[in-house]
Amino acid sequence: MGIVAIVGTLLLMCAIAHTSVAFTEGLLPNGNFEQGPARSELNGTQVTSRTAIPSWEISGYVEYIESGHKQGDMLLVVPEGSYAVRLGNEASIKQRVKVAGGLRYSLTFSAARTCAQAEQLNVSASGQSGVLAMQTMYSSNGWDSYAWAWIAKSDDVDVIIHNPGVTDDPACGPLIDSVAMKALYPPKPTNKNLLKNGDFEEGPYILPNTSWGVLIPSNTGRRAVELLAGKESALSQVIRTVPGRSYVLSFSVGDAKNACMGSLMVEAYAARDSLKVAYDSKGTGGFKRAALRFRATSARTRIVFWSSYYNTRSDDLSSLCGPVLDDVAVLSVRSPKRL
Repeated sequence: MGIVAIVGTLLLMCAIAHTSVAFTEGLLPNGNFEQGPARSELNGTQVTSRTAIPSWEISGYVEYIESGHKQGDMLLVVPEGSYAVRLGNEASIKQRVKVAGGLRYSLTFSAARTCAQAEQLNVSASGQSGVLAMQTMYSSNGWDSYAWAWIAKSDDVDVIIHNPGVTDDPACGPLIDSVAMKALYPPKPTNKNLLKNGDFEEGPYILPNTSWGVLIPSNTGRRAVELLAGKESALSQVIRTVPGRSYVLSFSVGDAKNACMGSLMVEAYAARDSLKVAYDSKGTGGFKRAALRFRATSARTRIVFWSSYYNTRSDDLSSLCGPVLDDVAVLSVRSPKRL
């Protein structure tokens, strides 16, 4: 699955998870799991009651994990705060949220693998679902933040995070923490840019005061995208064009000020034209502008970007990084006159 990373509390707690709560952008009620079960509802770390975790409903083998807990010789990493939940095979957590039917929302959460095996999570809401693979951890912290978007089909939505149990060891389920939501308002093209959301200001919720980004599935001034996974990671959008007319695709290429040093390169494609933009990164921030002139061949033109290389941070060779893309625009231009 292609991955890109976006770079740049809630108030009402419910007694039981199946009660709807009014949506407010940010953490869901008890989205960081700092409110835990009563001791009588725990068997070691296993949660024994369906509604033991305030504001959540659980199914299957769910553990309530405190920061510093050890699994054998391995220290389990809690992404944020002091507590998280771990989902065993076929286990899930669910919360009902009151939303606006017809509006698009994104769910953000942090997840950490607890074994070396590849893991994945199913995320669902309003009859829509997505599979988020966890074969690769992109940060050096032992966990990553993920986002997934859907369209609300009713005013009450059950948001579910489910471990489908692809590992042989049932104790190898992922840790989940910092579950948040945000409403997404679709940007529109303007007379200054045929691309929508070319500055990436509209996107998933990013936890405040954090230095890391959010990984998103390959469908999506303070936001940009960092292309992490080489040519496996593409960013694209289809725009309306007039066949035979000339256009200019302009954009910025830089680094995220995250010690991603060395030769970075972004490849841009539009219609039958392409451009490779090299950027010599010092890992301290910065950017350069680039432009690709192309001629439309149909009424719809796909704009595509990807990173040419696989890069790792100079301060942590296990953490993938890549060029940052921002301020993308497409404008119609006059064709040069032939003499």
